[in-house]
Amino acid sequence: MNKQYITAKEISEILGVSNSKAYSIIRELNAELKERGYLTIPGKVSRAFFNEKWYSGEQVS
Repeated sequence: MNKQYITAKEISEILGVSNSKAYSIIRELNAELKERGYLTIPGKVSRAFFNEKWYSGEQVS
């Protein structure tokens, strides 16, 4: 089952960054989603939005 949200731990593993940097990335992405009027979950971000912003929509496992 594909999860709709990606966590900081997953982002740190995918991008090879620290957990604190991954949380910073999540905060930035969630701020952008809030500006667009979407609801967000602290510490998680939409997997589809993450893929769109970092990989031009390509799916990353």
